[in-house]
Amino acid sequence: MATTTSKVKMLLGYYGRKQIDLIECLGMGSKQSLNNKFSQDRWSAQDLAIVADFLGCKVGFILPDGTTIYLDPPEKKEEEEP
Repeated sequence: MATTTSKVKMLLGYYGRKQIDLIECLGMGSKQSLNNKFSQDRWSAQDLAIVADFLGCKVGFILPDGTTIYLDPPEKKEEEEP
């Protein structure tokens, strides 16, 4: 069974996005932080919603009756002007 990390990497490749861009999007400080997330295969629902938004996708649950409930990324904080 494919891991969540392998699927995230596959999606990055499919959309031609780089890991460095994902680091910034997730608000991580370094490539090592992302490598730790990859190696531990630890992804919160919020992380996956952010990744999906970054790639122009959505992540959600499809119920048996066809209803879809999407997970939304957190609201982006607007930069405060000095």
